[in-house]
Amino acid sequence: MEEYDVLIVGAGPIGLACGIEAINAGLSYIIIDKGALVNSLYNYPVFMTFFSTSQKLEIGGVPFVSINPKPNRNEAVEYYRRVAEKFDLNLHLFEEVRTVDKTAADDFEVVTSKKTYKVKNVVISTGFYDVPVLMYIPGEELPKVAHYYKDPHLYAFQNVLVVGANNSAIDAALETYRKGAKVTLVIRGSELGPHLKYWVRPDIENRIREGSIKAWFNSELTEIGEDTVTLKTPEGELKLENDFVIAMTGYKPNFEMLRKLGVQMVDEVSNAPVYDPESMETNQRGLYLAGVVCGGMDTHKWFIENSRVHAEQIFKHISAKK
Repeated sequence: MEEYDVLIVGAGPIGLACGIEAINAGLSYIIIDKGALVNSLYNYPVFMTFFSTSQKLEIGGVPFVSINPKPNRNEAVEYYRRVAEKFDLNLHLFEEVRTVDKTAADDFEVVTSKKTYKVKNVVISTGFYDVPVLMYIPGEELPKVAHYYKDPHLYAFQNVLVVGANNSAIDAALETYRKGAKVTLVIRGSELGPHLKYWVRPDIENRIREGSIKAWFNSELTEIGEDTVTLKTPEGELKLENDFVIAMTGYKPNFEMLRKLGVQMVDEVSNAPVYDPESMETNQRGLYLAGVVCGGMDTHKWFIENSRVHAEQIFKHISAKK
């Protein structure tokens, strides 16, 4: 059985930052992820541009150089790979954490899909991108329905329905429209999302205004058929011809994992985990949270740029205990 001071679950930017802080603190560590390095970023749309500048995405004091005012997905994936190489981080990728249990000695026994580890501390930095928010409507399981959007070429010259009002949905709508798709937007509320990127908002507003993209506000998708979709709109029920549905309904942290670990939640609605904001330690001694997972259902609260500091807080606390 391998033993470490710290086991970090999640090899995203914040997980990597935690690994760097472990090195700085002289602690033995391992970073485990069920997918690829920065798996969430890898699964972002190919042409996605970040809201943040490259400086705000930096970790470990390594400069993030971009030729653009705001970096794109491809630049970010390359940057974090270079960071992992620079620090020679102890990464175990494509290895899934199955159970985390406290031992009689107040350590943790972590069982993964490949090994068993004995560790003194566990850091959960799993983000929120792995669990899509489902609509629970008939036909959602059809192969033409996607909760992740990556490349617009697949949708060229097709009837595409995009569900959502925020960045992921609007990016998908605009990019597929520009590849020749006939795009319809379905938005539950009365307006576009408040967090929409400022340079994207006028583009989508103009496309809707000119009729290039049809938008149904105060509406919802109620059923998906093999070649149709059914909408509930202010004008009544509407059935449209359809080839693909891109359901950008959002994502959420793995709350089931947190509950299995015994992490307390503020309430059943927000699912915000309870933790010490100074040390990031949960009610379970030695179990820490870092990054987006700290926000519960409020996935707009924590980002790379404002949660990088979690790594420093956590390892300052661990070092003080040791």
